[in-house]
Amino acid sequence: MRTNAPDHDPAPRPAAGDGAVTVFAPASIGNLAAGFDVLGVALAPLDGEPWGDFVTAAPAAADELRCRGPFAARLPADPRENLVWRAREAVARRLGAPLPPLALTLHKGLPVASGLGSSAASAVAAVVAIDEALGRPLGDAGRLAAAAEAEASASGAIHLDNVAPILFGGVRLIAGDAGPRELPWPDDLRFVLLLPELALPTRQARAVLPPAVPLPLAVAHAQNLATLVHALHAGERPLLAASLRDLLVEPHRAPLVPGFAAVQAAAREAGALGCSLSGAGPALFAVAAAAHAAAVGERAAAAWRRAGIACRIRLCRVDPHGARRVEG
Repeated sequence: MRTNAPDHDPAPRPAAGDGAVTVFAPASIGNLAAGFDVLGVALAPLDGEPWGDFVTAAPAAADELRCRGPFAARLPADPRENLVWRAREAVARRLGAPLPPLALTLHKGLPVASGLGSSAASAVAAVVAIDEALGRPLGDAGRLAAAAEAEASASGAIHLDNVAPILFGGVRLIAGDAGPRELPWPDDLRFVLLLPELALPTRQARAVLPPAVPLPLAVAHAQNLATLVHALHAGERPLLAASLRDLLVEPHRAPLVPGFAAVQAAAREAGALGCSLSGAGPALFAVAAAAHAAAVGERAAAAWRRAGIACRIRLCRVDPHGARRVEG
């Protein structure tokens, strides 16, 4: 029914003909330091290369799932545990009817357990591809709900800080029942992604979090999040820098990432406005002015390398589009 076949192509050739639809879903940063489970941003590398997952859905005689790409070998062997398959099931539940047979192909372009919204990217790409192949019966709200349900099977809980920006693009605030709301982002600020050769599953990172926090900490966290949202709307750069910090979960998760403190300090010393875990980690992100972004990345990556940990750098801006159909 399925195969996991790693390859070294940065992206698949989009499928064409026979009703096939291919959808791309970008990498993302969850939490954005101050907004645990309620803030996230979709990413577009400055070099223009697609950085994310692709899913192709096509009519078929029988259901089929294939996995390709540089990180396909890291995916579960059981197809029922694959997020693309779980996305298919979530779409069927949303529609209240069995789906017609589909041939689904995942090109896994994001590393697993990386802090880049990898699970959410697979779920979103699959939901959108399937919905497009079926004639778009879900609508935006249905797509969001189905992708969140599928992604939760990997993370252990429904949270939209990766799913929403990946689906809709931009910087997104999860505003409860009102749904995701887009926040402005300064055009001259870049995201510096620091990608160590480490893995940290989201379930493990969530398991270290306490079930409750002291009231003073809750107040400080709420104040910090509100300040960040205000700073983005008002364009107040000093306030933005002051609020790009994580008071709530970083103290518990940082010990899971070797070298975290040295890398964060190096990024700040090189001129970053802020530096924190990207989602659950182990990747870190820094925010820096465009003119300083490359230097911030090199200084921070060097700190990891001094600790014996290989580290790659990606310089990104906000992806304003999110998941999108690229063929079919």
